[in-house]
Amino acid sequence: MKKALVIGAGPAGLTAAYELLTKSNDFEVIVFEESDTFGGISKTVNYNGNRMDMGGHRFFSKIPEVNEWWEKMLPMQGAPSYDDLVLNRSVPLTDGGPNPEKQDRVMLTRNRVSRILFDSKFYDYPVSLKMETLKNMGLINTIKVGFSYLAAMFHKLPEDNLENFYINRFGRKLYSMFFEYYTENLWGRHPREIDASWGAQRVKGLSITAVIKDIFGKVFNKKNRKVETSLIEEFKYPKLGPGQLWEVTASEIERLGGTIIKNAKVIGINKDKNNSITSLSYEKDGKVISESGDCVISSMPIKDLVQGMNDVPAEPAQIAQGLPYRDYMTLGVLVSKLNLKNKTNMRTIGNIVPDCWVYVQDRNVKMGRFQIYNNWSPYMVKNLENTVWIGLEYFVNEGDEFWKMTEDEFRKIGISEMIKLGLIDSEDVVIDCHMEKVKKAYPAYFDTYDDIDKLIDYLNTIDNLYCVGRNGQHRYNNIDHSMMTSFEAVKNIISGEKDKTNIWNVNTEQEYHEKAN
Repeated sequence: MKKALVIGAGPAGLTAAYELLTKSNDFEVIVFEESDTFGGISKTVNYNGNRMDMGGHRFFSKIPEVNEWWEKMLPMQGAPSYDDLVLNRSVPLTDGGPNPEKQDRVMLTRNRVSRILFDSKFYDYPVSLKMETLKNMGLINTIKVGFSYLAAMFHKLPEDNLENFYINRFGRKLYSMFFEYYTENLWGRHPREIDASWGAQRVKGLSITAVIKDIFGKVFNKKNRKVETSLIEEFKYPKLGPGQLWEVTASEIERLGGTIIKNAKVIGINKDKNNSITSLSYEKDGKVISESGDCVISSMPIKDLVQGMNDVPAEPAQIAQGLPYRDYMTLGVLVSKLNLKNKTNMRTIGNIVPDCWVYVQDRNVKMGRFQIYNNWSPYMVKNLENTVWIGLEYFVNEGDEFWKMTEDEFRKIGISEMIKLGLIDSEDVVIDCHMEKVKKAYPAYFDTYDDIDKLIDYLNTIDNLYCVGRNGQHRYNNIDHSMMTSFEAVKNIISGEKDKTNIWNVNTEQEYHEKAN
């Protein structure tokens, strides 16, 4: 029997392990996970009965294979969740599906609400053209936005950076209001320094034109309406947060005979003179252990993967070493009330605003986004009726002043910014706080990223190495894209296919994902 070594127990690594065990009887599968939790940046943190989603994970895909996979792990709800029951909200139900009030292994259907907080006012994200938006902007700004967009339509800029990418789709005025500062805050670089391919993957077909088409599609052609991912109005969500899906997957892997070693940090990839991997080395309990294998599926950051390899030529080694990342910190804040008024027609427990997350476009604070966990799932919050559980999100660099902060220092900054933004009046309403950090949360598209194709060419010369997932490919993938890279990798491993183009091509062409029926 052959042995497959899988690095990382996040979405890509666990998907690959499960697929290999279910699609073939020829492989022993061992998964190595650096931490003691499953899900990577899609993990769920349980703090005193309140659950935190690292970064906010909507489960939405137009790929049937992915949807079937999710359904197998967490069947869609067959009865309303707690908040839908209390508020008498209608929600799609599946005949024979589990009851979330009685069972945990269940996927919920949730309303997608995410808005921009700009100049103390809420704007839809993606930006809509409804009356409230125009009223918030004011007549003069609305006119400027309109003329700016017309100018962008007739005078397209070369899409050689992210700034031009956004201006071509939204006009310079809207870009400066809603994209410029947030993007710079997210990446620590101005958008003109960032490769446009990040926007192409994350925003895809979204533009003012797409927004207008969607409005008319709702009115005139509901049945055949095609929706850009960023315009979806509902999404799936595990009852207990995204990490639940990967905890269930891990238990299935072990049930199928797979081995998962936690707290095992892979530090070495050993290649022979034929440029094939023969084994890997990992640290566990203060010891360095070697494990031989026939193939390696890696979802670890390319930077770390290449650094741990022997006999890497100078050019790919230099490109890998220079790949940039953005790290992530979040402060969970439990409050007795929020100042934000629910002016929507959406009913919520406690009449809080219905947003899953809010993008902060305010140059006076460092906060990039905040999540309202109550709205992701009612089961994320211990005392749903009387508390609001917020996640304040900050984009940082490992080792910078934020990263070095103690929990108390971070708490003071987070709460002071909540007050500055008008989310709360004073610290008196704060009941509890909890800090979490995530390294290499966002692979970045600048510095040596310009030469990543040369690095990929080198990695493809290692015949038994398969790079999958967000960090495994240094590509800002959604969960479904990460899973698809693993589906493709497993197909190649089983069939013996040596050409890995199919694995690297996931999420590179718009037709592949966004326009699927």
